Amino acid sequence: MKTDDRAVRVREVRRQLAHDGPARTRPFDHDFEYITLPERDCDLLRDLLIAEHAETVVEVGLAYGSSALAVGEALVSRGHADPRHILIDPFQEDMWANTGWDLLCSAGLDRIATLLPARSSDAFPRLIAEGLIADAAFVDGSHLFHEVFLDFYYLRKVVKPGGLVVIDDADKPSVRTAVHYFEVNLGWTALPDPFTAGTWRTVGNDPNGESMPRCRAFRLPDVVSEPRSGDFLPF
Repeated sequence: MKTDDRAVRVREVRRQLAHDGPARTRPFDHDFEYITLPERDCDLLRDLLIAEHAETVVEVGLAYGSSALAVGEALVSRGHADPRHILIDPFQEDMWANTGWDLLCSAGLDRIATLLPARSSDAFPRLIAEGLIADAAFVDGSHLFHEVFLDFYYLRKVVKPGGLVVIDDADKPSVRTAVHYFEVNLGWTALPDPFTAGTWRTVGNDPNGESMPRCRAFRLPDVVSEPRSGDFLPF
């Protein structure tokens, strides 16, 4: 299948999912709408990864597959010889009934995607030991502070210098606080523009709180360096 044909197939599956929803959802009202990344944000994620010429992408959290389909579309659109999409989700089978993975397969993306059914804290050390180097990452896993902080810690070792880490639910205080450490102490730099045309929410769902894009993208430093313990800055 040609690159253009693969991208068209993925777009068709993406549009159908956005319009009709998934074949299966958890037994909660409006669960798909609450959990999934909105279509417009998915388009912006796709466009950003295409502009980055990303060839290998790591994604934490698969769920219903909306963001994974957007990542896959970006990867097959560039015509890379060997695109790779590594997905980490320990709950894809039990909690999500393999809905996201089945959609990726229906879009033909199982040829480039690998699903690791493990917690990210277990999966990342194995990927590092295997020597994986990614161009970018998309993070939408656990939102517990210590777990999302650990995701960022490991992604600093997996994503290449100068690469991108894109974060969903950046308005959640736990996620916002975790990434702020890496901004203040390790030189991660927020890209100002990619998701301003996407979904905006108030921090912590506080109606009087600061409004910000749901997703944010961060550029890692071109040179990896370890700060001295005495250089720690409160975050």
